[in-house]
Amino acid sequence: MTAIALNPTKPKRHIGTWTVLAAICLMVLIALVLWPLATLFHQSAIDPQTGRLSLNGFKTFFADPTYTTAFMNTIRLGVTSMIGTLMLGAPLAYVVARYDFPGKSIVALLPLATIVLPDIIVSQAWLMLLGNNGIVRLALEDIGIWLPSFYGWFGMSFVLILNDYTYVYLGMLAAIKAIDGTIEEAAVNLGASNIRRALTVTLPVLLPALTINAMIVFTLAVDNFSIPMILGGRVDVLSSLTYTTFLSEMGGDPVMQSVLAVASVALVGFVLFVQKRLVERKTYHMQQGRAPMPIKAQGLPAIILTGMAVLFVAFSMTPAAIVILGAFTKASGPVMQYGQFTLENLERALRYAPEPILNSLMLASVATIAGTCFAIVVSYLIVKKRRPVVTALDYVVMLPLAISGTVLGIALIQTYNSGYIVLTGTWVIMAAAYFVRKVPFSIRSASASLYSIPDSIEEASINLGVPPIQSFFKVVLPLMKPAILAAAILMWVTSLAEISATIVLYYGGMETMPIQMFRQIDAGFLHTASAYGVILMVVILVPVYTAVRFLKLDLFGANR
Repeated sequence: MTAIALNPTKPKRHIGTWTVLAAICLMVLIALVLWPLATLFHQSAIDPQTGRLSLNGFKTFFADPTYTTAFMNTIRLGVTSMIGTLMLGAPLAYVVARYDFPGKSIVALLPLATIVLPDIIVSQAWLMLLGNNGIVRLALEDIGIWLPSFYGWFGMSFVLILNDYTYVYLGMLAAIKAIDGTIEEAAVNLGASNIRRALTVTLPVLLPALTINAMIVFTLAVDNFSIPMILGGRVDVLSSLTYTTFLSEMGGDPVMQSVLAVASVALVGFVLFVQKRLVERKTYHMQQGRAPMPIKAQGLPAIILTGMAVLFVAFSMTPAAIVILGAFTKASGPVMQYGQFTLENLERALRYAPEPILNSLMLASVATIAGTCFAIVVSYLIVKKRRPVVTALDYVVMLPLAISGTVLGIALIQTYNSGYIVLTGTWVIMAAAYFVRKVPFSIRSASASLYSIPDSIEEASINLGVPPIQSFFKVVLPLMKPAILAAAILMWVTSLAEISATIVLYYGGMETMPIQMFRQIDAGFLHTASAYGVILMVVILVPVYTAVRFLKLDLFGANR
């Protein structure tokens, strides 16, 4: 009897389309995030003369008071901004969530204006009011009231707090509305006073949300470029010092700019790590119940809360109103002639110098289209297709949150300034920076909608014979449409306002509106900067208004 050896052929492993797409997305992030970061770290740890490993740059950083002072100033600015925004945003969220009063809808919505208005417009507006020749400053000096200089700690802290408290407000508003009211009612029924209930029940439940939003504000302050650069005066922080060091080292020794950039990444990365650990160890889970009914304010409380509404309206509208005023004010050189109105500023920007407008629109469009398509694919992979390559993608895709725009710009220049791929001096590297900076937020927005789409819907389509890719386009994508539109609009808005990466990447002929405003403010021509500011506000606010008013999109999560 002859034995027949069976040697069955192993089935070929089929690499699915989604796996290929995940690999492509990961390669894009490696090229635009990991490789530039690796180059940046490499440049910070080598001797440019010998090419050997050297920590002289870090020794200089810790030995030179200029660098250590800037590092400590950055932490101080972040902590000051964090405390100030908590003091404004958290009480406002509590009042809006727990009370009904005249003007409540205004108080609830107008803080969102601080998210829409770019930092550079806000800085310019307060400078026109409280700067050395500001309207309010001069008026107060005429009656014998002298304010501290707006350049330095006062100006930076003031503008950052008023500009970023909305992030705390939105986060705390959602957290307060999510509390099960029966928990607080139980504490009251057991004899706890309102103050004790707030300290022993409400505050511990809200503590994780407070921590998250406080650290978000801290990272925003650390990464902010335009406010410290315009209002910092002689106070150096990492973002402004990195840029000035970059300018002084262009074409020369790149070590210190790399060291400063690494210090910035390390600081933000440490804060994000601490935030994650704190939230994981201090999280409360509760069943979804009814939120406490808002208390109707009457009499004196109603008057006080309505007064707060007027105050917040004034603060929210001040930057926009002042920039509009400056755009239509006649000027003689750097001197604003208030009371004399003209259309010359806008005419000069629109007719004789439209290049910054066109450049901003082009770069924002490219970044938005590419970023939205990327966000759709990546968010679907992360939520619905858990595979090893997707797990790696999930970690890498949020890494840009720890990188400031200035650091990213320097890293891209160092990576693509020579070799086989040269992008420095092209619009491509600018669009790539916008893409990297803004795409994590688009992915987060798109992912939120996917979690609410049951897998059974897509599986039913596939079981009926429709291929997976076609099922995605025919079933899943239409359900994601509101989130996709919201992500695209927010990416468009934030790309138009981007300056921190642009300031190191732009070249002659590719100035954007924020860059042109920065240059005009630096030269003292606030009327010209205001003209570009009004145009920037229009191209930002029109799509936002359209989305909220006609498409009914919840762009900022105000209703969550």
